[in-house]
Amino acid sequence: MITGIVVALAEELSTLTSKKLVKGNYVFINENIVVAYSGAGPSNAQAAAKLLIAQGATQLISWGCAAALSPALKPGDLVLADSLIDSEGKLIELSTDWHSYTKNLFATTLKVQTGSLVESKKIVATGGDKQQLYRKTGAIALDMESIAIAKVASQNKLRFLAIRAIVDPVTMDLPKAIGHSLNSAGDIELIKLLAFIAGHPAELPGLIKLGLHFHAAKNTLKSVARQLAQLCASV
Repeated sequence: MITGIVVALAEELSTLTSKKLVKGNYVFINENIVVAYSGAGPSNAQAAAKLLIAQGATQLISWGCAAALSPALKPGDLVLADSLIDSEGKLIELSTDWHSYTKNLFATTLKVQTGSLVESKKIVATGGDKQQLYRKTGAIALDMESIAIAKVASQNKLRFLAIRAIVDPVTMDLPKAIGHSLNSAGDIELIKLLAFIAGHPAELPGLIKLGLHFHAAKNTLKSVARQLAQLCASV
């Protein structure tokens, strides 16, 4: 059994392996686990999921960070989605034996939050927008890739998990520098980011705070990664 894991960001990839990847490529981190670095967004995630299946993956994991919608979630919290809601409001249930096994496995060392993960096809930057999405969907968190990967898994009759660590809490507005420096591929261009900070120094505290939240999320993912071999071996 080969487990395929899709990560959107280089920093998320670093929680699984020290190996460097070009976006759109994959690497086997052991004989049974293959990781694809997709880049942000559903189209990239879909392509990466298909790439992993072509390499022999028989089950798929969406791995990385998420934004909180529930006020109960804080940076670094682990979300193991038990259902997904796509951008059109369609619900996909994930309450499988693999999900139950994973929840029990992680619960020995981590606090596991379960609930719905909703799809967003763009970054949701403001606390107000996140709170509105929470009221509308009841989902506890959001990301941009999990639904696309889950749909590929479903089409190929493969098992699927969404494992996500929270970065920004629901009340947090993302710094404007983030949106300003993102390119069409969903990557932050450092030159644009630094130029924006130079002209808007008041943005710096928000960026530092976001960096600390991201660090907490990465630490959680690293903790999960230590149990990955056991998780992926589950039948």
